[in-house]
Amino acid sequence: MRFLGLCTALLVGCGSSSSSPPPGHGDAGSHRDAASPDTGAAEHDAARKAPGDAGATNDADSAGDGSASGDAGVLAARPYTLHVPVGYDPAKATPLVVMFHGYSASGPIEELYFQLTATSDANNFLYAYGNGLFNPLGDRYWNADNACCDFYNVPVDDVAYFDAIVADVESKYMVDKKRIFVVGHSNGGFMSHRLACDRSSTVAAIVSLAGAVWEDASQCNPTDKVSIAEVHGDADMTIFYDGGSTPEGTYPAATTTVATWAAKNGCGTPIAPTGTTLTLDTTLPANQTVVSGFPSCPAGIDVELWTIHGGGHIPTLPYPGWGDAVWGFLSAHAKP
Repeated sequence: MRFLGLCTALLVGCGSSSSSPPPGHGDAGSHRDAASPDTGAAEHDAARKAPGDAGATNDADSAGDGSASGDAGVLAARPYTLHVPVGYDPAKATPLVVMFHGYSASGPIEELYFQLTATSDANNFLYAYGNGLFNPLGDRYWNADNACCDFYNVPVDDVAYFDAIVADVESKYMVDKKRIFVVGHSNGGFMSHRLACDRSSTVAAIVSLAGAVWEDASQCNPTDKVSIAEVHGDADMTIFYDGGSTPEGTYPAATTTVATWAAKNGCGTPIAPTGTTLTLDTTLPANQTVVSGFPSCPAGIDVELWTIHGGGHIPTLPYPGWGDAVWGFLSAHAKP
């Protein structure tokens, strides 16, 4: 089974230049941000040549370099891109959304897929995204948890990278500390859950597409409550809806992921449909995404599972519908 990278409808892709998984590992349930096996062998080179990749500073409006505050060494080695919304007012506290790309992708590639820059302008939030480090295969990754995705045991502290991004943005712009949010896809979804576990005092809410929390729930120890939306296709053949394994370890089902968060947040009622449906894959019948939640969560907290019935690992997202749905959830869940 070949591991493949994210390919968007814009035909800008990325992925491994290798035709096999990491040495010593099987391929059953393996984790790659896959589309289909015919996406082309040159995906990895395309990703490296994409605008703003490899820490370039020519994407969006400005890029962090660690010159003001935060960990200057971290950001000097791995700059991030920051989009400042057109309506930004330096006198007003402004929300911040930090996005994490999928395995073997990059921040700019994932933004071509998510298209949250327009959502940032429409809703006036700061929007930051960076790049994972390259592993020995030349694939970018986040060291999120024991299942995803440090396949070559080259650990990096990506929680510290997030801390540095937030600190740098806060040093230059008026950030609303009660409205710092994280969004991610696949490996980036795993990273979103990791940050909700490890930086719950900072992160108010996350939206994860095709991610998962730790299989061992004892590894996730938030000190504050965090609102969670896990978006997952029940036909995802890369990060399986019902749980599975990667070359590193196992990950839980989407239903188990939200049940873990319900327990962490003190939500006592079993999950149930909320009555809300969304269209998050334009190749499927309308309203194919069913939103379920836990009605007894504490005030201001929600844990939801958005199941894309028939959806795969890289759903054909609607624009601006995807951004509207993501921001709709995040904006409703500021910290108390």
